Amino acid sequence: MKVLSCERMGYGAIFLIFVLILVLRNMDVLEFQPKVIFAPRVSSGPAMNRSFCTFQPLSPQDALEERLILDSTAWPETPLLPALISLEQTSDPAHSNFTILPGRRGGQWHVGDQLEVMIQTCDFQGRPKKSGGDFLLARLHNRTLEAGVAGQVVDHLNGSYSAVFSLLWEGDAQVEVTLVHPGEAISVLKRLNREDPDRIYFRSLFRSGSLSETTICNVCLRPTEPLCNHTDLRTGDPWFCYKPKNLSCDARINHAMGVHNQQIKAQEVKLFKSGVNLKVYIRTSPASVTVLPQKEGQLKVKSSTVTSGPSGYYYQGLWRALSGITVRQFNESAITECLKGKAVHMYGDSTVRQWFEFLNAALPDLKEFDLHSPKRAGPYILLDYANNILVKSRFHGPPIRIVPVSTSELRYIANELDGLKGGPRTVVVFGIWAHFGTFPMEIYIRRLQSIRRAVVRLLNRAPGTLVVIRTGNPKVLTLSVSISNSDWYSLQCNKVLRAVFRGLNVHLIDAWEMTLAHHLPHNLHPPPPIIKNMVNHLLSYICPQKGG
Repeated sequence: MKVLSCERMGYGAIFLIFVLILVLRNMDVLEFQPKVIFAPRVSSGPAMNRSFCTFQPLSPQDALEERLILDSTAWPETPLLPALISLEQTSDPAHSNFTILPGRRGGQWHVGDQLEVMIQTCDFQGRPKKSGGDFLLARLHNRTLEAGVAGQVVDHLNGSYSAVFSLLWEGDAQVEVTLVHPGEAISVLKRLNREDPDRIYFRSLFRSGSLSETTICNVCLRPTEPLCNHTDLRTGDPWFCYKPKNLSCDARINHAMGVHNQQIKAQEVKLFKSGVNLKVYIRTSPASVTVLPQKEGQLKVKSSTVTSGPSGYYYQGLWRALSGITVRQFNESAITECLKGKAVHMYGDSTVRQWFEFLNAALPDLKEFDLHSPKRAGPYILLDYANNILVKSRFHGPPIRIVPVSTSELRYIANELDGLKGGPRTVVVFGIWAHFGTFPMEIYIRRLQSIRRAVVRLLNRAPGTLVVIRTGNPKVLTLSVSISNSDWYSLQCNKVLRAVFRGLNVHLIDAWEMTLAHHLPHNLHPPPPIIKNMVNHLLSYICPQKGG
């Protein structure tokens, strides 16, 4: 077996790796269910977490849930203060390494086994890291078979990590490990969301007669000028604008994205360098195994809980869910037959709009009704009169980074759900994540809590309504994208989403794993092959396989 090493690795670190390997090797492979290990959350008062953001009081139950979610998604702290960060002391993927642990069958692996990988991070001097907190992604794939599955990463809080993969196909399987951010970079992201949640700001035009003014708006605004409070009266979701000098707050007529005002210190920029330490592969050799056929009587891999294993995998380019439903393949006629007599209501961001656009392109009998909406903003409506199909798509309420839209079109998902009758011919689809990357997590939690209350009301009055939720997905990262919508924050949002909707009669489509497991590059808007798999997954919930 190849021993994991860094340049000038000390004997103590090597001994520690061997101890970890021995511990892992004595676990039952089929029962080993990796969970991310986090350091205890540092207690902090409301002022530290919320800065100048204004929050409405929560019910005791929601307040407790918020605290439990924040604790459960806490990320390990790095020992270096941002002001003292030296690039040489942070994780360097070029010096880091990983090794595949030997299989328990004499170096053989079979379908249904788990493959374990030990990762050792090292700094730019080749010294083993002594602390955790790095953000790593892991994937197992076979390009020829168009097969892929996401790995589950475990942080041991000492510079070493494990990645565990379910073996789901016969043949070669290549391990891929990526350093997305060193832990010190995540400390910067947390500081920015705490101290500068207004670093991407928005604008609204106020107009009355011949008078017009444009002011800055946001979820959180510094109280340097008088504010207009546009908090939604029904949901309590906060929104504020600086008051125009000569107009009333009621004169607000539109909403638009402003500009980036990135608040990052010069010494922190080096933590987000493409090709250096920003979403860079950790190389090793060898990095592949050969998977043999499943042994008779061996247990099948299932995703029984949200943290215990993959939600699915690709084989021959098709997504196969491991629990919940059999994903069917739908052609044009099958989609039409599936949606016949149904109303599909889509809410969220542009990643949900992709599903709407896919259906629009796939079904020639679905005709778009021209609402004269701003391009790529919506709302949109598709109609097929002959088959009685209605498909609607609408953006969620602020914050949305979007072209100018009328304030009359700013609708919160919870309010829209309250306006639905629901029933067995009603499908609700929503995804909300990509526009929250600059705010304290409390903002996102509270938005989801208000949506959940509306979902509960909808399912109580119309139990046959189908509700499907799309998670966030990884994307291309640059410095600008990292500090406004990092994959790390998207991952945290996914954890919150699962926690808030756990136990309800709703279905999740795991866009995170469907993007991570695929061979195509990550993108905020996943490419067509991934979207097709996502829509097939959605349609499989609407029209499940008979007897499946």
